[in-house]
Amino acid sequence: MSRIQKTFAALQAAGRQALIPYITAGDPHPDLTVAMMHALVEGGADVIELGVPFSDPMADGPVIQRASERALAHGVSLRKVIGLVAEFRTRNADTPVVLMGYANPVDAMGYENFARVAAEAGVDGLLTVDLPPEEAGASVAILKQYGIDPIFLLAPTTPDERAAVVAKLASGFVYYVSLKGVTGAANLDVASVEAKLAHLRKLIDLPIGVGFGIRDAASAKAVAAVADAVVVGARIVQEVEQGEAGLTERLRSLVAELRAAIDGARA
Repeated sequence: MSRIQKTFAALQAAGRQALIPYITAGDPHPDLTVAMMHALVEGGADVIELGVPFSDPMADGPVIQRASERALAHGVSLRKVIGLVAEFRTRNADTPVVLMGYANPVDAMGYENFARVAAEAGVDGLLTVDLPPEEAGASVAILKQYGIDPIFLLAPTTPDERAAVVAKLASGFVYYVSLKGVTGAANLDVASVEAKLAHLRKLIDLPIGVGFGIRDAASAKAVAAVADAVVVGARIVQEVEQGEAGLTERLRSLVAELRAAIDGARA
C-alpha cells in the first residue's frame, strides 16, 4: 500500500477529508521550497501537490503561470524538483508528495529513468495534466512498477467512457476539476460538483479530490462536505506572491485555517 493509499485509508477511518495544498517547486526561490513544504504539513496538509514548473502550461491560470515563470528563472528543472523532494524526506517520511506538471519534462527524462529516480527520492504520485488516459498505459505500468501512483484529472465534461479508462489506470486518488476553466477561476458551483461526484463514484472506486475554484475557508468547507479531498492551489500561490517575509508562517496559518474549515464540514 502506497503512502497515498495509507493516508486516505486513515482519513476515511477517522471520518475526515484530505487537505491537499499546491505550491510550485522553486517559487519564490528553490532554497525556500522545502521549508514551505514543512510549513504546509505543520498547518495540517495531508498530501502535498508539488508543481513542476513548465514554460507552456495549459491548465494553469495566471497566478500559477507566474509561479512557474519565477521558478524557471531560477533554473528549476524536473531533476531539481525531485532533489527537493529527497531533501524534504530527510525530515518527513510520512506525508505523500504528488508531482503535478506536464508530459514534456518527463518524456525528456524518460519514464523509466524518472520513475526510478523519483521513487528513490520519495515521490508518491504523478499527475500529468496533458497525458490522455487512452495513451497512458505504458507509462502507468512503469510508474506502478516503481510504486508511484498515477493520478488523473476528471472534469465536468469527462464522458463515462473516459472515466472508465481512468478507473482502470489510476491509483491513490483521482482529481476532479470542479469547473470549465483554469486554476484560480472563481465560479465554483458546489451543487454541480456534488451531482457529478455522485455519478463518478458509481464508476470509480477511488477517493476523489476536488480542485480549481477553492479560494477560502468557506469554499473549502463546502467542497469538503461532498468530496474526499480538497485541493487548494492558486490561493496558496497568491500568498507566495506577497513576498518572502514571514512566508512560511503565513502558509502555515492559511493551511491551518483551511484545515479547520474542512474538519468542520461534516461535524
